[in-house]
Amino acid sequence: MNAESPEVAPLSVPRVISSRELYQGKILSLRVDEIELSEGRTAVREVVEHPGAVVIAAVDEHRQVYLVRQYRHPIGRDLLELPAGMLEVGEEPLTAAVRELREEVGLLAESWTALGSFYSSPGFANERLHAFLARDLTHVDTDPDDDEDLAIVRKPLRHIYGSLDELTDAKTLAALLLVREALGPDDSSDEA
Repeated sequence: MNAESPEVAPLSVPRVISSRELYQGKILSLRVDEIELSEGRTAVREVVEHPGAVVIAAVDEHRQVYLVRQYRHPIGRDLLELPAGMLEVGEEPLTAAVRELREEVGLLAESWTALGSFYSSPGFANERLHAFLARDLTHVDTDPDDDEDLAIVRKPLRHIYGSLDELTDAKTLAALLLVREALGPDDSSDEA
């Protein structure tokens, strides 16, 4: 029996009544919007504006994935993450991915696959992350940003997928899900 879900009409887009910028920083800005919801109700929404970012899963010929461990000040501890970085103004996502992989992990990739994109936290931010799979890797010197202190970690995909509870970074978890879909279940589970 094939049970199809009924067609659901999209919600109407709320009308912005007013908008004011509260903060403009180096990597984000904050604005407060008053919006009109259905039936004339109003609500206030705080919005973090972000230029977008990339996240890269670099997988080598031994099916090892490269990660970085770095201190994240807002949570006061280190996180294990896939390499990632912010888009520069007008920059294409693939260009940013190539730059970030080289800077953070010291890798160039011959083969690039766009895995898709997703929003990091759409309840209050417009940051859209573009995920990539990088293969056919060559090592070069790293060139991290002046404010980055990174440790490179290389782990088998099988280990990563078997211990996802070690990862608490949402962009890393989402990108690894897309990698698993792109490579297929056998590629992430049968390493020697």
